Amino acid sequence: MTLFKQSLKVLLVGAVLALPTFALAADPAMSKDGVLVNLQGMTLYTFAKDTGGKSMCNDKCAANWPPLMAEGSDKAMGKWTVIKRDDGKMQWAYDGKPLYSFVMDKKAGDMTGDGKMDGAWKVAKSD
Repeated sequence: MTLFKQSLKVLLVGAVLALPTFALAADPAMSKDGVLVNLQGMTLYTFAKDTGGKSMCNDKCAANWPPLMAEGSDKAMGKWTVIKRDDGKMQWAYDGKPLYSFVMDKKAGDMTGDGKMDGAWKVAKSD
């Protein structure tokens, strides 16, 4: 191989390596037996008082029911949307319903929040 061809090969490899890498977009949570869980396997919930893709769970409520937070760069995809909370932070919603975990759930698969507040809190279902 000539020096020119070797140099060209090195330049091409360098150019390919210099290209930005793009991660495929992944869902912010997953479905386990029809129940939405976060990436740590903790059950996600919806709140019946949320309306029109707006979270009504703030302050003390959010301390007990932490929102499934989104990053500023996260984008809606399929049934997954990103809503803006009252504090300006972003939260994931599924099928228009903001998602939360529950502080009393201690291990993956716990669903102790289902039915709380006279049924206002429900396990989030993937369909």
